[in-house]
Amino acid sequence: MSTGTVTEGGVTTDLSEARDLPWRVVLWNDPINLISYVTWVLQSLFGYSLDKATALTMEVHNNGRAIVSHGPREKAEVDANLLHERGLWATLERESD
Repeated sequence: MSTGTVTEGGVTTDLSEARDLPWRVVLWNDPINLISYVTWVLQSLFGYSLDKATALTMEVHNNGRAIVSHGPREKAEVDANLLHERGLWATLERESD
């Protein structure tokens, strides 16, 4: 990996610190989608068991957000877009060391 810094969108990143840190997909609570629908989406998209999908859905419902996926940025972007296509609100955040 190269060293130095890169500025993109006004944010400067030290490339030595930008090792391939995984990205997290954060699913946010919303007042529109039913708990059963969110659970079904998590099962369908990520292959989660009913128990895991329900636990994540309840975390979103009770805490306002949950990490539902993680990995390289490209995978996280795809996962977030798939959630968006199903009417769910998701964002990305970088995992810290």
